[in-house]
Amino acid sequence: MAKLKKKKNMGEKDEDMMAKKAEEATAATQEEAAEAEKEVTQEETSEQPAEEAQKAQEEISAEEQLRIALAESEEKLANEHDRYLRQVAEFENYRKRTLKEKSELILNGSASLMTAVLPVLDDMGRALDALTKTDDAAACCEGFRLIANKFRTILEQNGMKQIETEGQPFDTDFHEAIAMMPAPDETQKGKILDCVQAGYMLNDKVLRHAKVVVCE
Repeated sequence: MAKLKKKKNMGEKDEDMMAKKAEEATAATQEEAAEAEKEVTQEETSEQPAEEAQKAQEEISAEEQLRIALAESEEKLANEHDRYLRQVAEFENYRKRTLKEKSELILNGSASLMTAVLPVLDDMGRALDALTKTDDAAACCEGFRLIANKFRTILEQNGMKQIETEGQPFDTDFHEAIAMMPAPDETQKGKILDCVQAGYMLNDKVLRHAKVVVCE
């Protein structure tokens, strides 16, 4: 009986030891789990600032890119504005220069023609002086004819020419009919019979229409 009791006590003692070991193992397992969880938390905590730092760096980089793009746009706009002002100034200078040249052309455009006509004026003066010293009408007429031919040549050299009328078909672009006469024959109908006043052209522009008599 004593042996049974002793054996029973020993069994209970073994059970207590086993329970204690199980508790210690459970506690150790829980401690390891807590430690592992703590390490995971620390890792997550250490990763979070890194991610936030990276995100902040990306935001700073994007902001810097916008700042650079804005600066480039402002510089480009300033350059375009400066070029616009230069072009406006150049156009204004061109406009003023053109107006000045036009005014000078209007005032002095006939200077070359006047210079060319001066010899004719000199010849006219000499011819008038000659009239008081001679009674030769034929010589005076010849002198004035030569002066007239010289004057006509000078005008032609400066682009002016007389409009042809003799035997020409009547053309309202160049002629002005002041009278109508019966045609001598059928072939003369619509043609110019006589020129009352000569017409002239300067280059391709009509200065004065020729006044003519037209056959009908």
